[in-house]
Amino acid sequence: MKIIFSVAIAGGLLLTAGLARAAEAPVLVLNDTNEPPFTTADGQGFLDAIAGEAFRRAGVRLRLVKLPAERGLINANAGIEDGDLTRIAGLEAHYPNLVRVPEKLIDWEFAAFGRDAALPAHWETLRTHPVGHIRGWKIYEQKMAGAPHVVTAEDPAQLFRQLHLSRTEVALYERWQGLSRIQRQGLTDVHLLNPQLARREMYLYLHQRHAALVPRLAAALRAIKAEGLYDRLYREKVLSLAKAPAR
Repeated sequence: MKIIFSVAIAGGLLLTAGLARAAEAPVLVLNDTNEPPFTTADGQGFLDAIAGEAFRRAGVRLRLVKLPAERGLINANAGIEDGDLTRIAGLEAHYPNLVRVPEKLIDWEFAAFGRDAALPAHWETLRTHPVGHIRGWKIYEQKMAGAPHVVTAEDPAQLFRQLHLSRTEVALYERWQGLSRIQRQGLTDVHLLNPQLARREMYLYLHQRHAALVPRLAAALRAIKAEGLYDRLYREKVLSLAKAPAR
């Protein structure tokens, strides 16, 4: 009994030490411009799970904050926050204090939404219509530069409100997040337009003071994909939207 008791005590001490180490893990704060199904208020979104697990394996904890897209980049580059959750490759050229984690986090499917389901979603066609996009989304800022009727929004709620109020004819957003918003709000008069505008790999960015974490996060993401966890969660949390009825 004494041996068993000693082992139990030792096991308890190890568990306590392990919990203490977990509690002491540093917290990194990243800006997050995502919506459901990628991130959610209750932390149950696809990227909540994937990014949270990658950071855990890298020995840190992740906390997400919501800032306007452009402000989030400026803050991350200035080191006010520790980084940005999802951005296209190449931002390092314009925000030199940011370091990209080279393993992609997700593919974003850039898409157009409008009331006229028959309107073709081609860049040149859309430039002739009143369109809205979120300020700080670089692909849309570049593609719509010089177009005569462009309205910017600070967030997705404002973007789709402009469409609802007919201030725009088209809202430029991300496919799955747009479909989720349509379903959550019951927007039966708003449609996903075809074809898809672009598909881009999206990456984690960290402020350069956290550069040592970059290879650990990349390795963690590769492992999560190799284990099949990434694909399983994507099917459960994202692809299920294609079959879900609008509410």
